[in-house]
Amino acid sequence: MSTYLIACTPAHGHVVPLVRIARDLLARGHEVSVLTSARYAERVRAAGARFVPLPADADVNLDDADAEFPERVGLRGPAAIRFDMSNLFIRPAASQFAALRAELAGSEVDAVLAEPLFFGAALLARLPREERPAVVALGIFPLGVKSRDTAPFGLGIPPLGGAIGRVRNAALSVLAENVIFGGVQREADAVCRRETGTGLAGFILDWASAADALVQFTVPGFEYPRSDLPDTVHFAGPLTAPAPDTVVPEWWDDLDGTRPVVHVTQGTIANSDFGQLVLPTVAAMAASECLVVVSTGGRARESLPAELPANVRVAEYLPYDRFLPLVDVMVTNGGYGGVQQALAHAVPLVVAGQTEDKVEVCARVGWSGAGINLKTNRPAAAAVGAAVSRVLSESSFRARAEALSAELRASSGVDGLSRVLQQMSAREGAR
Repeated sequence: MSTYLIACTPAHGHVVPLVRIARDLLARGHEVSVLTSARYAERVRAAGARFVPLPADADVNLDDADAEFPERVGLRGPAAIRFDMSNLFIRPAASQFAALRAELAGSEVDAVLAEPLFFGAALLARLPREERPAVVALGIFPLGVKSRDTAPFGLGIPPLGGAIGRVRNAALSVLAENVIFGGVQREADAVCRRETGTGLAGFILDWASAADALVQFTVPGFEYPRSDLPDTVHFAGPLTAPAPDTVVPEWWDDLDGTRPVVHVTQGTIANSDFGQLVLPTVAAMAASECLVVVSTGGRARESLPAELPANVRVAEYLPYDRFLPLVDVMVTNGGYGGVQQALAHAVPLVVAGQTEDKVEVCARVGWSGAGINLKTNRPAAAAVGAAVSRVLSESSFRARAEALSAELRASSGVDGLSRVLQQMSAREGAR
């Protein structure tokens, strides 16, 4: 039996997969504590883990970041990433680091498991190995490891092969690290020097590649090839959620296979404005033969217009394990988990998301051939309609989704993480 400390930034999309990991480790007989926001204390305790609260100055409400930081509203692309990196992730890092060290001082911990935006773990990883436990990065969003074969993370630029591609990537890396994100890098480096006595080993968005291990929760087929990938990176496959207790809606029998099903969702967080994607999709498909199924991500039906086209069905939540096998196309803003769930069921995609990590998720969907990337947060109805029609009519999208489905379904998920932890424990014991 081992003892693990899981560290997580206070955001729903981060906490849910890490609590899923905590449940699995607990079921294997390990002791698990979770360091995160007090807003998630009951969720952590319900999983059976010990809850450890973040300090107040590190407990940023990332689920409503626009309300906490009004100046964030309207930012797009690199400007939005710079703002988030500085205000949401780097500035809380010193307090996160202090909380980690306080917890480690009071108990024996075999490894700290953290998702890559918990930058307190990046500071911990800069300490000499004899002064800390192993640090394992949990890749719950697209792989950001720097490579000569890829453009810098955060720009949403797919790979370009050959020597020309490598020259482009090198130039973009210099631009990203010194100009686009230069201020963020200098800020992060200053925090690291102040707290640990040494600077960062490289680019802040790439710190996880310097962790003792990075377990990426996807499969190689959904990631850009890297000929220089560190051997500390392990692909485990997606985290599969337990089957939900969601009651099927009263219109469930309409999913009878007599017409194509188009599913549209903006997830559970970025759904305060359905005018971004849901309503354009509804408008685009209003005159089609398709059945359009909207998931509001927990928001009430009243958050949508009272009058919707006759071919639209609405539910707050849907049992994806039963629903996705019936879907022909999924339209989404690019949440990492939802996209992989769709692909695991061989559902091709139309994606429209350019904020946070969604710009990278959407880029990978387009690159993989399993869908169309609209490269915007707010597509016009005509653009959505044209993309959905292409995905329905061109067999290549379904074929690529089916190929990825086979790879995703054959992967190990949390079992892969467990194997990495066991290997690390065996190496520690052999010292």
